Amino acid sequence: MTESVLSLNSTRQFDHQKWVRRLVWKLAIATIILMAIGSATRVMNAGLACPDWPLCYGQLVPSQQMNLQVFLEWFHRLDAAVIGLGAIALTGLTWWWRSNLPKWLPWSATFALFLIVFQGILGGLTVTQLLRFDIVTAHLGTALLFFLTLITIGVNITPYQSTGTVGNLKWVGLSATVLVYLQCLLGALVGSQWALHQCFGSNQLCTVMNSHIIGVFPATIATVILVYLARGRAALHPVLRKLTQAAGFLVLVQIFLGIATFKLHLQVEPLTVTHHTVGVALCGVLAAFSVFAIRDQVRC
Repeated sequence: MTESVLSLNSTRQFDHQKWVRRLVWKLAIATIILMAIGSATRVMNAGLACPDWPLCYGQLVPSQQMNLQVFLEWFHRLDAAVIGLGAIALTGLTWWWRSNLPKWLPWSATFALFLIVFQGILGGLTVTQLLRFDIVTAHLGTALLFFLTLITIGVNITPYQSTGTVGNLKWVGLSATVLVYLQCLLGALVGSQWALHQCFGSNQLCTVMNSHIIGVFPATIATVILVYLARGRAALHPVLRKLTQAAGFLVLVQIFLGIATFKLHLQVEPLTVTHHTVGVALCGVLAAFSVFAIRDQVRC
């Protein structure tokens, strides 16, 4: 009888954790899409296409005013609303099923919900404050932090068999993650102030633009060191190896996109959006590696 009860509890725990894991990864995918749409909204000068908030021209769907710019801003808000509902569902489910989930999970989900609520407030302020650059930068920074929180939760509840071979790679991974995150913030600062355009046009805000260019080096070096050290560890877990390979590929793509964006003076909007999105993806891959690496060492 006792064995049957334990087996039933174990099954429930597995099922609940599986449902939560699926929801977390779907929210993570939706978030990276949200940030890509947000980037497109900015580079297409559509940030104020809907002059009011949270509605657009006082409507849920502004059909009469709809054009590309209005659609980008409206769809950005729609995606954000869906993610907000998903975050509420995630928090509610983790607290409802808390007896069959890790104790830290409901609190982590609550923190993620707080971030998305704060993100919504910043989203409203970007409109009401007419795209003030510090609010726009904080808007992206909070979205990226929410994305990394989802990555951390998802990785921690993903089945993983430790090998105990990661060593000090976790510190390299964490350093690379922080540096890429800061580089993304610098990129947001450049974009929110149109620093590249102003530097080329009137020699203003060149310090902001150059800070982003200089920031490429520490972020890239840390990522390359991680990839190089991982290649020298034959016993490294296959998941960790694949993540370092993905990070190496993404950093090469990101450098190419950054140079192309700079040379073309941000004139090709899809290129600029891709540059932003690849940076977010690189940060997510490095964060996933870091969390897996910590799990590898802790459970060895």
